Amino acid sequence: MKYYLIAGEASGDLHASRLMSALLDRDPEAQFRFLGGDFMAAVGGKPVKHYKEMAYMGFVPVLLHLRTIFANMRLCKADIVAWKPDVLILVDYPGFNLDIARYVHSHTSTPVFYYIAPKLWAWKEYRIKNIRRDIDQLFSILPFEKEFFEGKHHYPIHYVGNPTVDEVHDFLSTPQGNEPRQDFARRNGLAPQRPVIALLAGSRRQEIKDNLPDMLRAAAAFPQYQAVVAGAPGITPDYYRRYMPADGAQATIVFGQTYALLRQAEAALVTSGTATLETALLRVPQAVCYHTPAGKVVAWLKRHVLKVEYISLVNLIAGREVVKELVADTMTVAHMRRELGLLLGDPAYRQRQLQGYDDMAARLGQPGAPRRAARLMVELLAGRAR
Repeated sequence: MKYYLIAGEASGDLHASRLMSALLDRDPEAQFRFLGGDFMAAVGGKPVKHYKEMAYMGFVPVLLHLRTIFANMRLCKADIVAWKPDVLILVDYPGFNLDIARYVHSHTSTPVFYYIAPKLWAWKEYRIKNIRRDIDQLFSILPFEKEFFEGKHHYPIHYVGNPTVDEVHDFLSTPQGNEPRQDFARRNGLAPQRPVIALLAGSRRQEIKDNLPDMLRAAAAFPQYQAVVAGAPGITPDYYRRYMPADGAQATIVFGQTYALLRQAEAALVTSGTATLETALLRVPQAVCYHTPAGKVVAWLKRHVLKVEYISLVNLIAGREVVKELVADTMTVAHMRRELGLLLGDPAYRQRQLQGYDDMAARLGQPGAPRRAARLMVELLAGRAR
């Protein structure tokens, strides 16, 4: 069968590549064409556009690149129609993908599958009408989404498990997953005798600019530890150094080793997103820290506009506060220092968080999300062909 996939950012590229590999196991004759990245290209098929030419985040960048965004949409729509795939598989990236879904649904007979459901439970719940109209099958990776889509909106979905569980599980079976601290320290120019505080300041430039300086200042209050920053793909060391304060709050930066870094860390300060889930699955005590401009205004909006009580995936999946969320007006150096002090110095506090991680992991289920999704997709498509 012919599979057309669209992934608009780095995480989607990784998840889509694992789904493609699982589809190949089920369908050895599978042909792929895609908008995505290097991980997808490594599996095989025909890349049409790299996600780096598509991924504009924030109001101003989107506004400045509207012409490019619309050109990419036109190209994608025309390419799908010309190639006539057996299925279109959309991976996250709802702003772009829901527009593509609407076009494909109204102009072709190609079924539209959505892998990694749009987070309508957080905001833009009105998009449920787009899902109903344009998506034939929706595959969820978060267990609480089943109640949202099926219980609240009566739209049936498939919960297949979470691919991050697979990624962490696979990492832990590698040599780096069990690397001694001395070896990790030697490879990265660290002091082997000093324990590590990991800083995950985000994957985008604005996030790093906003979060890293205060994270460093908070970690500097614990001089017996060394702060190590997880470098994001596509961000240069010079960019990180630009936001390292001149007051001694320095850190080492390591690239392409986020999981390995977390395995060595005693605690972590983490921006919201998949990184909070990864940190929890690797069992590192953490505080979630996310700076926003006009913190008090954003805090009010969080209480009165957002549809959910929490912003971190750990708390959302657990259904309670497992990790402390320091967001908007509560994201201060003083609050981060206090939380780090508890995570590093209070064994009972650490243990409660680790127990919460166990509860969260149980809700996520076992590894195998890409395989389960691929099996369902192939079965559903075979049923349509009969």
